[in-house]
Amino acid sequence: MNLYGIITAVATFIIIGLFHPLVIKAEYHLGTGCWWVFFIAGLLFIVGSLLTSLQIASIIMGVVGCSCFWSILELFQQKKRVEKGWFPKNPKRN
Repeated sequence: MNLYGIITAVATFIIIGLFHPLVIKAEYHLGTGCWWVFFIAGLLFIVGSLLTSLQIASIIMGVVGCSCFWSILELFQQKKRVEKGWFPKNPKRN
């Protein structure tokens, strides 16, 4: 029996579920200037995915890496959602 498909699906679901509030909190506290953190993390996870010999670890690191890259786009879209008033603006930031 091969469980890689189910493990990948569950891991992807959890990763997306974790990145959604992470992007919201990052934009709220740090603004869009933290995009490079997601970029560096994405690169590290993608490189780790390429270098590991464990198949399931490689898959999960690839999903995390791509989620980091996608979060850069979401970070800037979150800024627009805040400007529209859909999410609260941090009063401590200009």
